[in-house]
Amino acid sequence: MSKGKIILHIDMNSFYASVEVAHQPELKGKPIAIAGNPDERRGIVVTCSYEARSKGVKTTMQVHEAMKLCPELIVLRPDFTKYRQASKAMFDILRSYTELVEPVSIDEGYMDITEHERNPVELIKEIQDRILRELDLPCSIGVSPNKFLSKMASDMKKPMGITVLRKREIQEKLWPLPIRDMHGVGEKTAEKLASLSISTIGDLAKAEDIHLKSLLGINGLKLKNRAGGEDQRKVDPESVYDFKSVGNSTTLPRDLTNQTELLKIIDQLSVKVSERLRSKQMLGYGLQVMIRFKNRNTITRSLTLSHPLYEQAHIAEHAKSLFLKHWNGTAVRLLGVTVQDLADKSHAYKQINLFSYEDDVKYEPVEKVMRELEEKHGKGILTRGLKSSKNHQNSETSFSKDFLDDHD
Repeated sequence: MSKGKIILHIDMNSFYASVEVAHQPELKGKPIAIAGNPDERRGIVVTCSYEARSKGVKTTMQVHEAMKLCPELIVLRPDFTKYRQASKAMFDILRSYTELVEPVSIDEGYMDITEHERNPVELIKEIQDRILRELDLPCSIGVSPNKFLSKMASDMKKPMGITVLRKREIQEKLWPLPIRDMHGVGEKTAEKLASLSISTIGDLAKAEDIHLKSLLGINGLKLKNRAGGEDQRKVDPESVYDFKSVGNSTTLPRDLTNQTELLKIIDQLSVKVSERLRSKQMLGYGLQVMIRFKNRNTITRSLTLSHPLYEQAHIAEHAKSLFLKHWNGTAVRLLGVTVQDLADKSHAYKQINLFSYEDDVKYEPVEKVMRELEEKHGKGILTRGLKSSKNHQNSETSFSKDFLDDHD
């Protein structure tokens, strides 16, 4: 592999639980779980330590069920501030070795160490050891010539695993795995592939192109190439910095003091923000409202939420509450609504939607339906309308994964 690319996938092990243990050393070695509302019997386990998993505790299990399996389970509320700080520190360590680091979520990312002068084996071990020594956080690392194989490899040994997956080994190590274990294959896609008698990754690699294209379109051929160990995607450090937030603002046709009219404008702005989040497959748990008064003085006020924002109604609800809290009655010239602390829906959904589900009862029906639809029909089924092109006009949108920002 030394003659080709050397791509790493770094995957933090039981990240939220591990961060809590790092902050509270007395929890080390004990079964712990993170749940948005541990006081509620209906609360859901979002993640748990490996000690809890050994007792049968699993993600999405209700807290009361987990407690029956593991009476000594320690259940903690999530602390997003700590998790983002730990994520930033982890990526800082990765970037101390190379600029070719591509974060893909709060707890995982890719590295390209092909051109690094150090011995790859020693370097990879050092990265893992440093993250553990400096942050007290365990991680698993997948190593291969491309991103797909590295992602698959990092899942093969947890916690604290280092797995090398060479192309010549995929028939032995990759192909026997169930198709549902393949990165990029959701439940709906797996069901479709089953109609072609494709039950393993190896079956997919050997499938006829014409059948795959008929069933899944161009994505079918892409998945087949991945199953065969082919992936030409580069590690792109810039991909995460394309945007900083998703927002919309408007200068009012006249200075307004009528509360009903102002709240109606916030509703309209929230619709646009929600549409942009959907088109980009994003969600966020930070909200900012900007108010520019008649005298041109401008204020921005923000809040952080534990449930994700993407629905217009929820964005508007919090934006209007924030506006009313800080509006002094002075005539308003401009209003803006921005959703911050963004994450890719595909990466954040599994964790963030669970916080929403339990943190606030009124969000339960929406979150439950979303999960059921995505489980039944596959990821992306909830997208409304057409996806925006890269040249989307009149866009005031910017985005970046907030956990990478330096807030000092």
